[in-house]
Amino acid sequence: MNILCIGDIVGPAGVDFVRGNLWKIRKECSVGLVVANGENADPGNGITAQTARELFSSGVDVITSGNHVWQKSSVYDFLDDCREILRPCNYPEDNPGHGYVIMRVQGLDVLVINVQGLVFMEPIGCPFTAVERILSECAGKYELSIMDIHAEATSEKIALARHFDGKINIIYGTHTHVPTADEKILPNGSAFITDIGMCGVTDSALGVKVGPVINKLRRKMPQRFELAEGDVTMNSAVFVYNTQKLCVELVKRVNFS
Repeated sequence: MNILCIGDIVGPAGVDFVRGNLWKIRKECSVGLVVANGENADPGNGITAQTARELFSSGVDVITSGNHVWQKSSVYDFLDDCREILRPCNYPEDNPGHGYVIMRVQGLDVLVINVQGLVFMEPIGCPFTAVERILSECAGKYELSIMDIHAEATSEKIALARHFDGKINIIYGTHTHVPTADEKILPNGSAFITDIGMCGVTDSALGVKVGPVINKLRRKMPQRFELAEGDVTMNSAVFVYNTQKLCVELVKRVNFS
């Protein structure tokens, strides 16, 4: 099974690219499952139920998220009602939504977990404890497991990946919008890449116009950040799962534009 994981989808430009290209990519790359981070899919960060439905109809199977998932309050009921859109599992349990889902894909039960880091981010629940609890609750209910670590610090993502090496098949990071070049199979068999980047305008600063970002950094004055316009690059990673050996054999970064 080929699993395609897409970095943070940024704004309407990123959504439009997915809508116009994902089904073709799925066919050409024989993709059986698509997981995409959608927490920045709408203008001003966040995601709405309407945009989530557009991503699902465009070929995304599971939408993960992160700290911006709460930006649009209109999505809260949808987070409760739709199991295929996730919020990080280490937010308080009474928050809207779910931190994991088990899906049936090509005859396999697939567990997808979304967790958020703590370094330079919200002081929420311990990511290690939250994921361990899910693995315990779901033991024996799945054959393949995937985890999106939405975190700022590369060291934290690596620490989480090493801790769950051999316990979760596919582990990757999101949030920074910048892809890393460290894709590998870890010693105990888990496939890992620290960050898979974004699906957004190529000529930008993390998907927004460059000028205001430069002004903010130089002058330290408030700036209005606006989404960039232009050609889009979809940073992603393909993980190849051997359904006979029940292991990941390959992880590679792939850019579509």
